[in-house]
Amino acid sequence: MKVQLFVSKDCEEAYAQIYTDVLTDNIQKAMFLLENDKIEDEDENNSILAVKKGQDIVLLDFEDIFMIRVEEKQTKVYNEKNEFIIRKPLYKIEDTLDSDFVRISKSTIVNLRKIQRVAPSLKGMMFIELKNGLKDNISRKYLSDFKQALDL
Repeated sequence: MKVQLFVSKDCEEAYAQIYTDVLTDNIQKAMFLLENDKIEDEDENNSILAVKKGQDIVLLDFEDIFMIRVEEKQTKVYNEKNEFIIRKPLYKIEDTLDSDFVRISKSTIVNLRKIQRVAPSLKGMMFIELKNGLKDNISRKYLSDFKQALDL
């Protein structure tokens, strides 16, 4: 099959045209892929987050991420031992994460699998400690979502 791609900045929305004499399974698959922007294939699990450490770009598996937090107007990603920077706002990162992650405050998302303990804190909030020693508060606004994520 012959394929041509044209990239144009004048194009408002991407579109594809397919010319064929027979509708094959491969053409039907291609049509499906083109029509569906969000495809969740079990074999292709997009579970990697690109972050920066100095000038280096590091690819972190979701399972290695402990916390994502906004500090001093920067979004920081923490794994077991290191801190990384990502230039995306928290809400955009949250959209890409899987169900192991939950927002606990306006500025923090944590990996549920990395929680060591949760305890009561001041003024109706809860305190969280992760397995790598990071600590934060779960605000009252996000407490019900947090409990629901833990099936409490």
